[in-house]
Amino acid sequence: MVFIDTSAKSSGTAFKKGNPVYIMALTLVATLGGLLFGYDTAVVNGAEKSIVGFYITRIFDPANHDYTLSLISQYKVLMTFVIYLVFVIISAQIIRLIGAGKGLTVTAVLIVLVTVWAVSFLRKAIPTEGPDLQDTADAIKGFVISSALIGCVIGGASAGFISKSLGRKNGLIIAAVAFFVSAVGAWKPEAFNIFGTLPVYSFVVYRIIGGIGVGIASMISPMYIAEIAPANIRGKLVSWNQFAIIFGMLVIYFVNLLIAKQGNESWLIAEGWRWMFFSGAIPAGIFLFLLFFVPETPRYLVMKGNENKALEVLNKIAGKEDAPGILKEIRETIHEKSAPWLSFGFFVIFIGIMLSVFQQFVGINVVLYYSANIFRDMGAKTDASLLSTIYVGIVNLAFTVVAILTVDRFGRKPLMIIGALIMAAAMISLGATFYTNLSTLVEDGKTITRFVSSGAASLALFFVLLYIAGFAMSWGPVTWVMLAEIFPNSIRGAMSIAVAAQWIANWIISYTFPILNDNQWFTQKFNHGFSYWIYGVMGILAALFMWKLVPETKGKTLEEMEKLWKR
Repeated sequence: MVFIDTSAKSSGTAFKKGNPVYIMALTLVATLGGLLFGYDTAVVNGAEKSIVGFYITRIFDPANHDYTLSLISQYKVLMTFVIYLVFVIISAQIIRLIGAGKGLTVTAVLIVLVTVWAVSFLRKAIPTEGPDLQDTADAIKGFVISSALIGCVIGGASAGFISKSLGRKNGLIIAAVAFFVSAVGAWKPEAFNIFGTLPVYSFVVYRIIGGIGVGIASMISPMYIAEIAPANIRGKLVSWNQFAIIFGMLVIYFVNLLIAKQGNESWLIAEGWRWMFFSGAIPAGIFLFLLFFVPETPRYLVMKGNENKALEVLNKIAGKEDAPGILKEIRETIHEKSAPWLSFGFFVIFIGIMLSVFQQFVGINVVLYYSANIFRDMGAKTDASLLSTIYVGIVNLAFTVVAILTVDRFGRKPLMIIGALIMAAAMISLGATFYTNLSTLVEDGKTITRFVSSGAASLALFFVLLYIAGFAMSWGPVTWVMLAEIFPNSIRGAMSIAVAAQWIANWIISYTFPILNDNQWFTQKFNHGFSYWIYGVMGILAALFMWKLVPETKGKTLEEMEKLWKR
């Protein structure tokens, strides 16, 4: 349950007389959760090729037959476990949403469907050669590279419970510990393998632990900022969390390039990728240290009956003159904390879910996680592809600033609609650029597709950067602002459904991209362009969704949003 600023406009004006330096200091500490969010999820961008070369490519050597059998067998078991885990999370949210009676009926139907799939999946013969082995390798690649997102689903779904039971501050501490453990474990998955699996799946488990930290931080960091922010600049301060996410991505892009330059390709496959992951221990340690010096949010303290401590925090944030009045307003909203999630109907929850799903289905994390792969498909070498990811990070950061400066001026809806259309145009054009520059040749009896036009490669880079600009000025930061604003205080915990949906959608897109992008038939027919057309169509649907269904939240207090949903 989250209690974001419920002050009336008058108190929001009075709040400006508080301590802006202190508010900004707390905001910056909380945004380190966002920075680690970006750092931890984007680190795999530079390491992806090396991880595949170190753990997966060897299955194509007949001499590694036993390793191939173990790798695929353990993948099938772990994948089945993950599907059931995601199913449990979805079921819990369904039961919490519609009640135990109907929820258990829906859950029973889902478990039958999942079990039928699991039996078929586990009984499928293990391929040892040919296209089936290639398709399986692509699926394992998607599973390994996207493994952190499994943890994000877990962390995102549990963040509401953690924030309500343990507090916003303690939730961020748990996230920081998860980030640190993940960085160290992914560095040496063989040395810290306590799971009885192949080292690659020990790596997967540690990435999942890091993902749990990301999932928790993705909800609690903006929640913490919103609960200590004045209403009149809440959108701007919450947007700084997205800025920190993008900044974390840009930092790791530079770190990855720096590490890649320390050795040749063989060293990068054997050792270099390890240091990319280990580098995350440094910001995680700093985040954990600083969290011991920030207070709990006033709204959580009031909810737990600790009004004296809440008043102390408000004195620092808002000033002694206005703190008692703000405390009174917070106290008056506490009685609504146990309202059923469907108190305002399903539509508000549907809006939250679809905002999250569209944010991922437009393909953003394909670009952020696999951009080095995309640039290699264009014909770039490793160093050049990593350098291109820095361009992506710079554009991402610059246009996130544009969103921060305009979100409270132009409104949420215009930015979201324009951004979706820009992304749609860029993705459709990117797919067309790949498709129209298809070139094939035959080597050793195999048909190989190559991207050979340098001019077209530059054009493709332009469309990637245009796409990033469209996302960064809209669906990146503004989605989080809207999620923080649309849910009434009395059903604030329902935000966890939207967060969980976002990470599930993220995992689906990130897991399926290698399957679509590297599939031999799709590659021969569309030269890596097909998947980008799918994301372009999603951009068009996202724009229509915003235009037709989503209300504007600019300038509205959270109390006004509550009245809107009641109507």
